[in-house]
Amino acid sequence: MKIIALGGAGDMCSFAVRDLARQDDVAEIMIADYDEDAAGALAKELGARCRSMKVDANRESELVRAIAGYDVAISGIGPFYKYEHKVAKGALDAGVPYVSICDDYDAAEAVFELDAEAKRKGVTILTGLGWTPGISNILARMGADLLDDIEEIAVAWGGSASDSEGYAVILHTIHIFTGFVPSFQHGRKKMVRAGGDREKVVFPEPVDEIYVYNLGHPEPVTIPRFINVKNVTLKGGLSEEELNQVARYLARARLTNSVRRKDIMGKAVKALGPLLFKLGKPDNPCSAIRVDVIGMKGGKPKHITYGAADHMNALTGLPLSIGALMVGRGLIARPGVQAPESCVDPATFLAELGKRDVKIYEGDDFGKQIN
Repeated sequence: MKIIALGGAGDMCSFAVRDLARQDDVAEIMIADYDEDAAGALAKELGARCRSMKVDANRESELVRAIAGYDVAISGIGPFYKYEHKVAKGALDAGVPYVSICDDYDAAEAVFELDAEAKRKGVTILTGLGWTPGISNILARMGADLLDDIEEIAVAWGGSASDSEGYAVILHTIHIFTGFVPSFQHGRKKMVRAGGDREKVVFPEPVDEIYVYNLGHPEPVTIPRFINVKNVTLKGGLSEEELNQVARYLARARLTNSVRRKDIMGKAVKALGPLLFKLGKPDNPCSAIRVDVIGMKGGKPKHITYGAADHMNALTGLPLSIGALMVGRGLIARPGVQAPESCVDPATFLAELGKRDVKIYEGDDFGKQIN
């Protein structure tokens, strides 16, 4: 198969590219990135099957021409609130199946506007197949399939700011702490204040306990579309609690309430990174996911807990690679705009994660590895 990796030289997507380059049935990878030098260096490092080109996601015709002719397009171009709709539309116009790691709720909402066109053209647009969303959605699907009635799906993530210091990740963090963000409560969408409802959550080691907050991620947007559930919540937080408070302060002071202001603050945070990322930095910077699925089974209450911990680039990049391979191998072929919980077989996906040494655990103490 031939794959084009848009934003392929970035922190997360480059991890997917490296995994794809190890697969025997991947004949070609085009690393397409605005940073032409970085794309070229990565292609040279990975060998003859990899090529590189410059692509500007803001140039619609250029984007479509770049994608046309490939079997699968993957994207790590962020921040996704700026680029997901543009890039997904480019793949759709090129008639090429698309997989992304989109983690912004408003971007996910916008992409679903392409659903009718994608179905009409028979093109798969799979948004949000990374860490969260991605692994989180697939674990939600797996737990939901074990229950007769689903009351709640609670997704939580935690990680160290120093587990990834990319500029797009900084902008994403600023964005999700800003304004009001979606939750799904009592069978309907509800907007809640970002950075509110603080809660201490236990994750698999070495992340352990982290304070998490209501944040703007796609799970409350997509999961109720595909799973019959009454409540879906998403909370997240950084291991460095001081940085959570910085993000909350910036939002409350209305310093991040426009795209322009997010860009200004993102550049400032990036410049101050060497100092800021030392605040409360854990000994072993790592990221984690926890998914609780609560409902009824055989007339009795049932609570299922899943979790995983690894470095952010592995948790995010490997699902993207696995998703691209599943599309290219014909294991995901449902046309229209999809989310991981709608079209990714959990058993197949988790087995592939296990082969790549990303462990998924079950139980309150995360004592049982299931892949």
